[in-house]
Amino acid sequence: MADLEPRPPRRQERSGGLTVSHPDLEFRETIRGTKPGDRFVRIATHKGFTRVRRGYLVPRPGTGEPTTGWGRALQRFKHAILGSPIPTAREAHERLNKIRALAVFSSDALSSVAYGGEEIMKVLVLAGAGALSLTLPISGVIVLLLAIVVLSYRQTIRAYPSGGGSYIVASDNLGMIPGLTAAGALLIDYVLTVSVSVAAGVAALTSMVPDWLPYAVPMSVGAVVLITLANLRGIRESGTIFAAPTYLFVLMMYVLIGAGLYRLATGDYSYVPPPSARPFGAESLGIFLILRAFAQGCSAMTGTEAISNGVPAFKAPESVNARTTLVWMGVLLGTMFFGMNFVAMQIGILPANDETVLSQLGRVTLGDGSPLYIILQIATALILVLAANTSFADFPRLSSILARDRFLPRIFQFRGDRLAFTSGIIALAVFAIALLVIFNGSVDQLIPLYAIGVFASFTLSQSGMVVHWRRLREANWRRSAIINGVGAVTTAIVTVVIAFSKFAEGAWLVILLIPLLIVGFWGIHRHYLVLERARRAETPLLPEQVVVRAVVPVVDVGVQARQALAFARAIAPDDKHVVAVHVTDDVASADTLQREWEEWAPGIELIIVESPYRSLAGPLLAYIDALKETHPNDTITVVLPEFVPSHWWEQLLHNQTALRLKAALLFHPGVVVANVPYHMATKPSA
Repeated sequence: MADLEPRPPRRQERSGGLTVSHPDLEFRETIRGTKPGDRFVRIATHKGFTRVRRGYLVPRPGTGEPTTGWGRALQRFKHAILGSPIPTAREAHERLNKIRALAVFSSDALSSVAYGGEEIMKVLVLAGAGALSLTLPISGVIVLLLAIVVLSYRQTIRAYPSGGGSYIVASDNLGMIPGLTAAGALLIDYVLTVSVSVAAGVAALTSMVPDWLPYAVPMSVGAVVLITLANLRGIRESGTIFAAPTYLFVLMMYVLIGAGLYRLATGDYSYVPPPSARPFGAESLGIFLILRAFAQGCSAMTGTEAISNGVPAFKAPESVNARTTLVWMGVLLGTMFFGMNFVAMQIGILPANDETVLSQLGRVTLGDGSPLYIILQIATALILVLAANTSFADFPRLSSILARDRFLPRIFQFRGDRLAFTSGIIALAVFAIALLVIFNGSVDQLIPLYAIGVFASFTLSQSGMVVHWRRLREANWRRSAIINGVGAVTTAIVTVVIAFSKFAEGAWLVILLIPLLIVGFWGIHRHYLVLERARRAETPLLPEQVVVRAVVPVVDVGVQARQALAFARAIAPDDKHVVAVHVTDDVASADTLQREWEEWAPGIELIIVESPYRSLAGPLLAYIDALKETHPNDTITVVLPEFVPSHWWEQLLHNQTALRLKAALLFHPGVVVANVPYHMATKPSA
């Protein structure tokens, strides 16, 4: 048996006609040969499907595509922007190797080098020039903290090779509330990551070209839209797009650090603070100020958990490649962060309002306006903008897991044509754009909201890992528990420090949003649980117990009404269970319709419902509800004749009554709605 398009053989004639097996779309033809008694049966499947086995069909390429000109044009436009659909069978080929994965999952962490040290300096400068000397010790503590977190997440990847996000680890080991807390904290942080990264990237461009400063917000929104489109094309393709800017930035950072060390060794440098340099303050250098500086600098560590969340996106062996990539990210981030801050402190760079510390450092070490300086600024702007891609990789994946567990709407669970979680990507873009507009694209206003969510998720994840090791007690479990325990304690302290030091500056908003998100998760979860219980509790009716009582709203006795009535008679047990209803505000026209109905004599009763206030839907819905009350054991089926014009613009010439009635009847329990469309011919008959 071959999967062939049915086609009669040459010099042979058909006999017996064509039989179609509807479940398998299988054609059976009895073919008579040229000789007497020469007959055989030819079997083939429909040209639009491939039959894998009995009862299992796969659409062939092109099946189900639009047939209208408009539809084909829209599809071509979509494919040009987002790419052609990718079959599920190619999912394994869409995974990332370590080179691409580093660009996709580490761009957020690596890009934070551009502003992490500057955030420390902006706080310390409030206590005078002498306080800036604490930038390096604070940077060293952050690098040590980074090493602890990297080691801890290597343990997490080993224990959860299918993806060890904070939500999964905390839920499995600490319970659902800690898991939802981690999920809510991460979702908030992912949105903030997009906003902060894009705002910082635009700030790098406006530092190079100050005349662009008034257009910062539109540029930020445009950048988010472009990143969204790139991610809608699929994770593998976005990894290819973002790899070059990521590695260019890493290269330029090491060139900057090397050039800075050379300048310091030779003394060949000159630094003049820009006019917008922040003045030294007179605050006392107390523990609170130091903690604030540390909390601001910890923004450099956001994104370090992304690799452990995205293990399934790696090529096999997934966990081995993810652990290696995590170490690469930690080494690159730690050396670039500390190296840049060291050179900046030795030269005496000061934070400014209109120019970033990185831009000032580039002017001094690479030369003002030199090609290397321009490349550095472009690379910085690109990676800061594209750093949002880390969130675009993880936010949709986490949303999908939450939807799978019924804590988010199911729409977040499914992937689009390009194997991307389309709904999560679009939702993230909308939230990030809203933040950029609300906070006017200002990094200074967004940073205080940043980092608390990710460190809270760090703490819950590492605490969950301690419980995991203690429960399983595998080989070397004590060492693993100690590593994760140190990570949990350290990140818990940092979480408290960030919450305390940034509370008045805006962290209170994040602290408030997390419990609100948890309440929302539980509300969604409760809805799905109630729905599931209701489905299981209801006893399904046997076929002989279903009695259809059909209601057909009619305007006249035209072809639309006749088609709908024919369908209603086909599904109802007899004509007594079919009723036509005409709602009118004109008694004379109703009488005319009554006479025409009697002349036609379809054997179905016509009910006239007068509408004193000229409303169609109200009286009709009231009649349907009354019919349901008087026949509670019947299944009321409303058969709606629906006119379908030939062209989209012709929809504007009609009242869309059927559409409005369908929407209204959706909320009437026990009522089924069936449409009988009437398609208008493209050309009127002569």
